Amino acid sequence: MVIAEFSIFPTSEGSSVSRYVKEIIKIIESSGLRSETGAMSTTIEGPDLESILKVVSDCHRKLVEMGVRRIHIDLRVDHRLDKEATIDSKLQAIGKK
Repeated sequence: MVIAEFSIFPTSEGSSVSRYVKEIIKIIESSGLRSETGAMSTTIEGPDLESILKVVSDCHRKLVEMGVRRIHIDLRVDHRLDKEATIDSKLQAIGKK
């Protein structure tokens, strides 16, 4: 399992970007991947890196279609190969689940 923390937003569209973020959240939620959206980013869990990158790409494409002029993306990926890791297992490890 691959886990990624991800945020994407336009930096060219003024101080309020919630209308763009709402569209991005729809894409993430319809991806079929497990996700948890927080105040500043979304954690996504997928079977492989390609599935995660597809969601990021789909979100990027949506912002381009919406006409934004500049897009900021933060992406952090954790791919453990020594044992199975999930969003739940990471939260359990720190006593948050």
